[in-house]
Amino acid sequence: MQSMSTIGLDIAKSVFQVHGVDAAGQVVLRRQLRRRHVLAFFQKLPPSLVGIEACASSHHWSRELQALGHTVRLMPPAYVKPYVKRQKNDSTDAEAICEAVTRPNMRFVPTKTVEQQSCLMLHRARHLFIRQQTAVINSIRAYLAEFGIVAPVGRRGVEQLLEVVADTADHRLPEVARACLAALGSQLRALKAQILEFDRRIINWHRSSATSKRLDAIPGVGPALATALVASIADPKAFRSGRDFSAWVGLVPKQNSSGGKDRLGSISKQGDRYLRSLFTAGALAVIRYAKIHGTGHRPWLTALLARRPTKVAAIALANKLARMAWAMMARNERYKEPAALAA
Repeated sequence: MQSMSTIGLDIAKSVFQVHGVDAAGQVVLRRQLRRRHVLAFFQKLPPSLVGIEACASSHHWSRELQALGHTVRLMPPAYVKPYVKRQKNDSTDAEAICEAVTRPNMRFVPTKTVEQQSCLMLHRARHLFIRQQTAVINSIRAYLAEFGIVAPVGRRGVEQLLEVVADTADHRLPEVARACLAALGSQLRALKAQILEFDRRIINWHRSSATSKRLDAIPGVGPALATALVASIADPKAFRSGRDFSAWVGLVPKQNSSGGKDRLGSISKQGDRYLRSLFTAGALAVIRYAKIHGTGHRPWLTALLARRPTKVAAIALANKLARMAWAMMARNERYKEPAALAA
């Protein structure tokens, strides 16, 4: 087999495509591999640069190939797409990956550890259970409203509705409807118990991570956001600055600039939607606390709230919190109170 310096690997569930070039850029290999043959194939090759799109199972294959001595670089699929020539198939995808990984201005995704992926799975599973809980609650409310039974907004309102379902003496509900609603109530209680269990696991993970505990000191950053940051950011120094990190999260204005004129709009909403929602929720909590206890100790926030709506100020504050979190992770520092707040 001819010597290969760069390999583009298009991963999938069962069939993988390999595209290899030598040091001069000449194609020396195009091959399709079954999943069970991938590691054996790369074990026979000398250490090479391997490019993979950052998608499902990419971090697993990155760790496996690095263990064999290869240099693996993960790339966002959106940045690989411009290198695809004409038709879309596995062969052209592997060729595009092989070309993109050699570009000097390409952005790469650091490989996550098993522990980081496990923590992210905790967050994703918990978020799924919360969405399911919301769906079940909405179903219970909607079904009971069909029989003229409503309750106030909030958790206590749902509990009141479940008490009506459990009361067999209440004849407003037919027995068939009562059985359906009782099943939904059981599912709701199981989801709540599972969410509490995942909260406990996230707290335990938070207590075992020194970086997560340092991030917890930032106002508006709790254990949920701190652990999500540590699990999501494999290498903080992959970002050149806090603004780059904030842009990656999706908390900076969308640009439509041309001819030397800067035109900034609302936030782009690109990047990590989950982290963005946690940063925004944390910023709203800081603003709510400041409104209750007075904003005099935070002059920047006071001036911002005086000229902007609350939710606009929350996005600006979330942007600031993201930059602070990046600085603490990249420089291994602890949170320092602003001078006005310390005074």
